[in-house]
Amino acid sequence: MGRFEGFYLSVVLNSFLLFCHGGTTSRYVRRLEATADMPLDSDVFCVPPGCNAPQQYDTKYYYMVGVGQTERTFWFLTPPKPGPDVPYTVGLIGELGQSFDSNITLTHYENNPLKGQTILFVGDFSYADTYPNHDNNRWDIWGRFVERSTAYQPWIWTVGNHELDFAPQTVMLLGFIFSILALPRLTLIVLQGETKPFQPFKHRYRTPHRSSGSTEPFWYSIKRGPAYIIVLASYSAYGKYTPQYMWLEQEFPKVNKTETPWLIVLMHSTWYNSYDYHYMEGETMRAMYELWFIKNKVDVIFAGHVHGERSECISNIAYNLVNGICSPVKDLSAPVYITIGDGGNLEGLATIMTEPQPKYSAFRDASFGHAISSIKNRTHTYYGWHRNQDGCAVDGDTMWFFNRFWHPIDDSPDDDS
Repeated sequence: MGRFEGFYLSVVLNSFLLFCHGGTTSRYVRRLEATADMPLDSDVFCVPPGCNAPQQYDTKYYYMVGVGQTERTFWFLTPPKPGPDVPYTVGLIGELGQSFDSNITLTHYENNPLKGQTILFVGDFSYADTYPNHDNNRWDIWGRFVERSTAYQPWIWTVGNHELDFAPQTVMLLGFIFSILALPRLTLIVLQGETKPFQPFKHRYRTPHRSSGSTEPFWYSIKRGPAYIIVLASYSAYGKYTPQYMWLEQEFPKVNKTETPWLIVLMHSTWYNSYDYHYMEGETMRAMYELWFIKNKVDVIFAGHVHGERSECISNIAYNLVNGICSPVKDLSAPVYITIGDGGNLEGLATIMTEPQPKYSAFRDASFGHAISSIKNRTHTYYGWHRNQDGCAVDGDTMWFFNRFWHPIDDSPDDDS
């Protein structure tokens, strides 16, 4: 026997002696047949009821962006399952901009004890179009400004006139061209104009328009708890036969008031406004869609463009070009119109109002602020507007909404009248 063969035999024998006094081996032997997967129709795999229903309700998720030293962690809550009595609270902000007042408004909203689960934003984001050459850096810093909220809760976007960014004119600038091989030289730089509207918005913000059958990201619908929210575009074509008109005509029949009893519409240009600023700019859209809103029991319309006003339940559907009936009238079958374009933009406050205050105007205030709308159940919603100068829990204006489907109000005259 060679030296290495003896060494190998010794290792084997030592290993045998080392492991021959191990632990206990169970005498149980499981069945030899292979296990089987549970059937797809097992109750533990049950899909939530409803067409294309989300499967993770009211769940907190953490996510990370960045790589290495740039990593940052955020979180968000998925929305609750749609249902008529699911409590849901939304914040309302418009015309935010990036001024010192803008920062006060966002901070005021964040500190409000009535925490919103999402923000309904009624348009006018960064006001980049008010800077020379539509300075797109203003879009980027605005994104960083609102990140403290948008990273943690959804914002439902409405486009306003300051998102158009339509600048077809050609701009000529004198600038220096630098080269490694030559000295800098002064050169005429020609910048071609932007002929397609909404480009900065489209490249930075996404909306769920495809899921609601819309062909553009500017008009769409989304469900949140007991609310069915329709977003319209004041500055895209909305006349008869246009894509937005045809989409909206097909959208209203999809609203199931037994599942989502609160029907909310967002737009930018307000229809009812008693300020001198932007007066009647939404009139043509009102003429097209107001009757639809009443027939389909829209509860409230939130708009921007001006600062601070709430209407009565009113309509002007009797008006046509020849009958001379051109004044809005009280109509409890009609929705309430709330203008909340008071986020703090650099244009300042609109303060010139129509006097005396029209009968259709229930409340108006030329101050910066935000609003909170708390849907309690299928019948009641509490709305409160909060002025920046007041404490976070102070309501500058309030209203209880009664649902048009589950809590209808009879506006017919008494028999004795």
